[in-house]
Amino acid sequence: MNNQYLPRFGFAPVLLGLSGLALAYPLDGYETAGIGRLEAARRIEAGELKGDRQPRGALLHMAEVDIRMRDYPDFTIPEPDPVLTGKLVTLLGERADRYQVAILDLSQPDHPRYAAHQEDYRANVGSVGKLLVALAVFQTLADLHPDDLEARNRLLRDTRITADDFVLTDHHTVRIWDRQAETLIRKRLAPGDMGSYWEFLDWMMSASSNAAASTVIEHTMLLKQFGREFPIAPATVQEFFAATPKAALGKLLAETLQPPVTRNGMDLNLIRQGSLFTATGQRKAPGTTSYATPRTLLEYLLKLEQGKLVDEYSSREIKRLMYSTERRIRYASAPALNGAAVYFKSGSLFECRPEPDFRCFQYHGNVKNLMNSVAIVEAPAGERKYHYLVALMSNVLRRNSAYDHQTLAAGIHELITTGDIHNATLLQRAEDEPAGAQAEAVRE
Repeated sequence: MNNQYLPRFGFAPVLLGLSGLALAYPLDGYETAGIGRLEAARRIEAGELKGDRQPRGALLHMAEVDIRMRDYPDFTIPEPDPVLTGKLVTLLGERADRYQVAILDLSQPDHPRYAAHQEDYRANVGSVGKLLVALAVFQTLADLHPDDLEARNRLLRDTRITADDFVLTDHHTVRIWDRQAETLIRKRLAPGDMGSYWEFLDWMMSASSNAAASTVIEHTMLLKQFGREFPIAPATVQEFFAATPKAALGKLLAETLQPPVTRNGMDLNLIRQGSLFTATGQRKAPGTTSYATPRTLLEYLLKLEQGKLVDEYSSREIKRLMYSTERRIRYASAPALNGAAVYFKSGSLFECRPEPDFRCFQYHGNVKNLMNSVAIVEAPAGERKYHYLVALMSNVLRRNSAYDHQTLAAGIHELITTGDIHNATLLQRAEDEPAGAQAEAVRE
């Protein structure tokens, strides 16, 4: 580990949103990972606490959430299937030029099907970039403990992190389990809040907390810098970031997030998370641009399923972090997926300006309305008759993009499972759905 470059210690357009949710980790993972909210969710399912129960597709146990393509290490994405691609474009309808999609059907791995529409389009994917943060965490852990999986798990489970001003600011709330009072608290992360490394990773994925994501990046930078001396005291953390020049912190940020991409066989020119997720974090450690393409996001998911993101342990744990075990939203909220296991991440970025007869609201921008979703779908959950990967990006102005992604999820699932779609496109019919139905796709 090279630490030589860092010191050591003795009415204009308005940007309105950058967010995403995933809702993750198997409910019986509390003993293994120590993620507190899982214990609350388990008790809700057992009828011991009040709360919303999960759809049947969210109830797989730890052992059932596994990587599925390890026996195909040399598998690569095939050429697009013209029939499947044609049906996909038909599904997208008259706004097809505003969507970018890649689908890989692995239901029969020896006879895969690939459909692609504008697969090389590159754009900011918002919170989907948190998948690259997870990759950086597990790559850094593997570099530190290459032959000791329990040491990696112990570091994630037993390291207690105290949130500092890197969490400022973020509107997302997280679920914190009060172990003494045995109650679940939902709040925005604030300086002084505590959790394990695993819990901050889960909050980054399950609630898509930008505060948690910036804290995870902060402590992965510290893990890379201090190595086996990590974890370090909060006072030392503050001293390190206060005393280290911004240029050096920017270099450490880049060396934390970017090499794992290329080391795991992806092109940094096509997929990159370049910065922290909060304004305060970005001021402390300056970064660069972030982006991805549908094709590279699909490659990430394929490598995960092959156990090739760092190693099998890391791939499996990232997949568990993606497993939807809280309220499903956006793409994952499609009723057609209720019985499926969904491994999911989404992100959005929307922007509005005044326009006659236009009302700006979340995921409904008229200047920018980016919505991005990635998903691994196994249906039915536990049986896996169908197994497919999806990367979906869109920028359709003046529409509820979260509801559109929910609608597309239903159409794509039908396309994979039946080989066909309705005569009239689902997206066109979705315009007539009541507002209440659309709201179900966007609630956070």
